[in-house]
Amino acid sequence: MKPNSVPAHPHAIAAREMRQYEAREMGIDEAFIATLVDRFYAAVREHTVLGPIFNARIDDWPSHLAQMNRFWQSILLSAGSFRGNPMMKHLAIPDIGESEFQTWLLLFYQTLHDIAPTPGAVALIGGKARIIAESLLTGIAIHRDHDAELARNMELPHVQPANA
Repeated sequence: MKPNSVPAHPHAIAAREMRQYEAREMGIDEAFIATLVDRFYAAVREHTVLGPIFNARIDDWPSHLAQMNRFWQSILLSAGSFRGNPMMKHLAIPDIGESEFQTWLLLFYQTLHDIAPTPGAVALIGGKARIIAESLLTGIAIHRDHDAELARNMELPHVQPANA
């Protein structure tokens, strides 16, 4: 335990363990997350719209992929290993907006559908990805663009079931 840190409450520990158990029951584990991150960002790098945005800002892809693994493990497995500020990173991109986030989500969903072990994994991970995209886009609209109205009128795609 870190100095001056408070031990986790037993209810918080139990809730985290339940989220981990449920994710693993859907086939979501560290190996799956690594595959998802690797395949998705390989597709991003090759994408005509997203590739230039990411490639202009990321010069150390192995470090970025490791960071994205920690991010998704923290989101999906409550790993707590991610340290960073995604909002600040995205606020610094002057030409990113709703269209790019729509494209990002659709590419993410496609990757997810290609490799997800279960329909439950598609729904859980796709839902989390949409919430994250919406949060980042809302922050950009409010803090970078000073446009609260845009934040209320976003239309990001939802993940569809595998048979849709």
